[in-house]
Amino acid sequence: MKKILLLLVFGLFSLAPAVAQEVEVIKLADLNNLLKQPKEGVVLINFWATWCRPCIEEMPYFSKAQEKYADKGVKMYFVSLDDVEILESRVKPFVKKKKLNGTVMLLDETDQNAFINRVDPQWSGAIPTTIILSGKQRKLIEGKMEPQELEALLNKYTSVP
Repeated sequence: MKKILLLLVFGLFSLAPAVAQEVEVIKLADLNNLLKQPKEGVVLINFWATWCRPCIEEMPYFSKAQEKYADKGVKMYFVSLDDVEILESRVKPFVKKKKLNGTVMLLDETDQNAFINRVDPQWSGAIPTTIILSGKQRKLIEGKMEPQELEALLNKYTSVP
């Protein structure tokens, strides 16, 4: 009986990592691929960090929107600008606690000047920043978004043919 119980407990713990939200570490080339105009659907990319209070405040809005708009072809990506050294100690626990919907990535680039202009020449580098891509349309939004602002934006881009 003890063996069965031990196997059961071990089996449950071995499933835990599969259930947790993963955080993929990416480089600039990966980000550039993500920033290419989508052939279909809407892509929303949110740049954030665990130390950024406005980023944290808007995250629940994005998670709710991901649930609501997933069936309308919206794909959300959360790109963390935290240092890769704190991935295990801070970023992954944060993502798990916040239960983020969408794909979570950490950009492993130390020279912000090398990637900010490549992401968008209009981007000052401030976070949170959101980029929305749909067909040939592209929009950059710097600063915290309010729920109604995000909703209006997604309604606009999901209704565009």
